[in-house]
Amino acid sequence: MRRLLTIALLFTPVTGAQELGQILRRVEQRYNRARTLESGFEQRQWAQGRRVVEAGRLVLRKPGRMRWSYTQPEGKLFVSDGQWVYFYSPLSGTAEKARLKETEDFRAPLAFLLGRLDFQRDFARFEWTREGTVRRVRAFPKSDKAPYTQVDFEVTEEGQIVRLLVAGVDGSRTEFIFTGERLNPPVDDGQFRFQAPPGVAVMEVSEP
Repeated sequence: MRRLLTIALLFTPVTGAQELGQILRRVEQRYNRARTLESGFEQRQWAQGRRVVEAGRLVLRKPGRMRWSYTQPEGKLFVSDGQWVYFYSPLSGTAEKARLKETEDFRAPLAFLLGRLDFQRDFARFEWTREGTVRRVRAFPKSDKAPYTQVDFEVTEEGQIVRLLVAGVDGSRTEFIFTGERLNPPVDDGQFRFQAPPGVAVMEVSEP
């Protein structure tokens, strides 16, 4: 009898809600257990009728530290030391810093990889579809103060996020495509300390 019950449970169909829950838990477990992460990225942004494509390397360390080193355009840099966010553009020759909690930069949704990921805490509802081995999850934020209206995740069967699309409240869209992800590689903390190039002043900015 016990064997028949076990077989019946194995063949019980999984509902859409149950499968979505499994997908979200798989992503949470993958990234909550990681202490560091490295990945290549391509960043595409659509705003005010313009499309900009950039690329580089991302390094993360919990809690709250990240470094976006750009090769396209070369020299562009975005660094967080866990308290402050620094942005440097060689094209403008300027550097800025802001408190991490204040920044509305669209890398901020990536901060969920740096702390305790909890989809149910941060998002109000979800939609999802499946295409081959990839799951596409659309999440809507709980807070009406969020600088984005929705976030689309493309997730593999292993719970790896390979694509992230953020829709801004201003109508802009920012897409990140991740390649060559490595979990828990050795990471030098010096990468998260920003040092401005000679002759470049760092200006502090804050929300109005």
